[in-house]
Amino acid sequence: MTTGRTVAHYEFKEVLGTGAFSEVRLAENQRNPGVFVAIKCIRKKFLSNSQSTGDATREALSRKEALENEIEVLRRLQHPNIVQLIEVLEDDECYYLVMELVTGGELFDRIVQKGSYTERDASSLIKQVLLATEYMHSRGVVHRDLKPENLLYYSQEEDSKIMISDFGLSQIETNETHMATACGTPGYVAPEVLCVQDGKTTYGKEVDCWAIGVIAYILLCGYPPFYDENDHELFRQIRQAEYEFDSPYWDNISDSAKDFIRHLMEKDPKKRYSCMQALQHPWIASNTALDRDLHPFVSEQLRKNFIAVQRWKKAYNATAVVHILRRLQLNKDRNSGSRRGQSSSPAHIHLQADIWRPEGYHHKKINSLPHLDLFNYTPDSSHQRIEQQRNSIKDTNTKRQRNLSN
Repeated sequence: MTTGRTVAHYEFKEVLGTGAFSEVRLAENQRNPGVFVAIKCIRKKFLSNSQSTGDATREALSRKEALENEIEVLRRLQHPNIVQLIEVLEDDECYYLVMELVTGGELFDRIVQKGSYTERDASSLIKQVLLATEYMHSRGVVHRDLKPENLLYYSQEEDSKIMISDFGLSQIETNETHMATACGTPGYVAPEVLCVQDGKTTYGKEVDCWAIGVIAYILLCGYPPFYDENDHELFRQIRQAEYEFDSPYWDNISDSAKDFIRHLMEKDPKKRYSCMQALQHPWIASNTALDRDLHPFVSEQLRKNFIAVQRWKKAYNATAVVHILRRLQLNKDRNSGSRRGQSSSPAHIHLQADIWRPEGYHHKKINSLPHLDLFNYTPDSSHQRIEQQRNSIKDTNTKRQRNLSN
């Protein structure tokens, strides 16, 4: 795919991300100039392997099934806080998923950039995620990979809504189907997902509620609830729901917030809050979230534990879209000889499309972590990603343990 090429009525612009089997392009709708989308381009040759080996054929079929599943999931979902699939196109070479464009950047980046940040801000964010997830569940969809990296702001506006993205691991749940694949991102997976790999159980939509609890925990302190340098110990902590509201980090957080998290990070999925129950909790539905500024500490912890670790390995940064659009608008203004003094900000441009996560499509066994995926934008292995996060949060964990021992 080259810049300037047209598929249907979309003209390709810059590359937003590339993978082994696909790439994502910014594109402009020629029927509505100034309307931008992101187009996920998947090469057909990787979905039908002509080699005679059984492994190659199975890999190709797996990629095709993954694509078909993602399309089916996205077509079911029409919600203001979920990145939308606009249409699916194809030609002899590729399938094209035309997605709604979101340009506000990642959740953690925005929090760090804010001048202030409170429990009420966190409560508002979590409420939006709960509303979108409750809708997903009502449509029979389980996301299975909810995490902060998949929460993007729709625009650069101060009051921008949050959007859920990356449905590569999502599954449609029916009465006849039971999920029994250990997948997701270590640190956010529910205890029952880890038990699946031991052949003990299946799981359902409750795994998304657990993940929202983990996200809420991080939003209030800036570090993850589970941490250990040893994989087995990390997963043991998760299986046992063994986490703390460490002092002094949680001393200024309301009891209501802690109670909310406990109900979502409940070990037993049958006792765990559903999205609807969580939406009725006072921390979300009433005025119990405190208005005390948490920004200095939380932003420092987010920089140390997440942002610095992720920045170096991003094949595509969500906030880069804004700069690309500004450059396109500047070039258009220059070419048209505009001298009206208009701002080069893309605020007047209609921005639509999914941000295809550079951290990619990770569908893995939690222990062995092997995989070859259709949408893998991560150059490093899952073990390397975990190790990078471990190194970044080591200082915080040492301080936490020291405080606990005292």
